[in-house]
Amino acid sequence: MPEETTWSEVEVTAVRGLSVLTRSHSVQPLKLLNPRTHGAGCHVVLSSYGGGFLAGDVVRLRLHVQAEARLLLSTQANTRVYRADHEVSAEQYLEAHLAAGSLTAVLPDPLVLQARARFRQYQHWHLQPGAVLLLADWLHSGRMDSGEQFEFSSYASEIRLTYGGRLLALDRFGFRPQEHIAASPAHFGPHQTTLSIYLAGEPTDARFRQLSAVLAAQQPYTRHELPPALSRQPAVVAFTEARPGLHLLRAVGHGRAALQPIYDALYAALAAPELLSFHVGQRKY
Repeated sequence: MPEETTWSEVEVTAVRGLSVLTRSHSVQPLKLLNPRTHGAGCHVVLSSYGGGFLAGDVVRLRLHVQAEARLLLSTQANTRVYRADHEVSAEQYLEAHLAAGSLTAVLPDPLVLQARARFRQYQHWHLQPGAVLLLADWLHSGRMDSGEQFEFSSYASEIRLTYGGRLLALDRFGFRPQEHIAASPAHFGPHQTTLSIYLAGEPTDARFRQLSAVLAAQQPYTRHELPPALSRQPAVVAFTEARPGLHLLRAVGHGRAALQPIYDALYAALAAPELLSFHVGQRKY
């Protein structure tokens, strides 16, 4: 078990109707930012002293969102993972505890694995009954603007959600371009970016229903249905009620512009007074 001193920590607490950062401790290379908001929610931004992950970097973050607190967790820009000249991965661990009545939205920019990069991430989200979590996980095939696509060495991800101490979801994914065929229909096909969004909480919670409706409203395009004018739109968007208390959206496209409208819709919805009550997209873009 890693020493406690190797963990960065964030705690958000509801104080007199506002959600405030009550503990912030960062361990390099992670850098934590807390921009002011014009609403009741708290905003924490994950950044890096090195501009991304270098081979051998290990980030460990422990997150506590206390009862009735509201948090948006985002990133400053695309999270870049740089090349590894040896078989050494960059790694990220996140352990989160979400108390009853809390709302946590996690909307990071895409993870961009550069040529020969190696990356592993593990996320474990512990939700107490009454908590709501909106969690996005976005992956680019590489630096697509410069023609780099699936040239990284390896990627592995594990996302685990528990609700009231019971396992709600376990999603594991691993990909090695040298061993797998990226263009295969069983993998990415013609697409270069993939987005997964998990919504967890009590199905009768008004916040859960509100965010679920936004996800369900996204256009379920398929590649063969797209008119030429929309050729840059998502090739596939699928929304499903995976089980009671867990809704899932998966989308793939040819670039960021294809999937950005999904984030834009969530930014607008989260600006509602009963949710975060501020629009992060207006500040960022």
